[in-house]
Amino acid sequence: MKLSKRGEYALRALIDLGIALELGRPMLQVSELAAKEKLPIKFLEQIFTQLKSGGYVVSKRGKLGGYSLGKPMHRIKFGAVIRLIDGPLAPIPCVSQTAYARCSCPDEAHCGLRMLMMDVRTAITKVLDRYTLADIVEITLRKMRRDKVAPPFATRAFDLHSLLDPASHPGKAPWWGESRNERRPHAA
Repeated sequence: MKLSKRGEYALRALIDLGIALELGRPMLQVSELAAKEKLPIKFLEQIFTQLKSGGYVVSKRGKLGGYSLGKPMHRIKFGAVIRLIDGPLAPIPCVSQTAYARCSCPDEAHCGLRMLMMDVRTAITKVLDRYTLADIVEITLRKMRRDKVAPPFATRAFDLHSLLDPASHPGKAPWWGESRNERRPHAA
């Protein structure tokens, strides 16, 4: 498995949409995302076309339009997104669960390389199919809070101190933690 630039940018765009959603901005314009990620708008639009076909994003036309997540964050698994954009996760075709093709080895059942690559595929899929967009957004925002970095896409109405310090909102769950966890079951 090799993550292409298209796959990497697709995952980064989904993370950006998730962060924006957590900050109260459920929709972002492609120009905002392209500027943040330093990508050509046309390339990002092609990526969003693929993500839209997989149901991961939805779009709205018009002046106030843009892209938003098409599924709840806890239902977006990184492995599934990579498979949509880049194809199978397996390093060689004869160990793929979704796109199996016979290898050149004459005895597949006793091929040491195939056995090794099967373990590699299993390790990759266990990680990528375990993590959801909600997990990665939470980790990202937690690290930003710890490092006192202003999150992207926060509206000007937010005070940076109040975004970074949960103590400034007594009795309220911070935007990066407990309130979202209460709304969704923990991903195992």
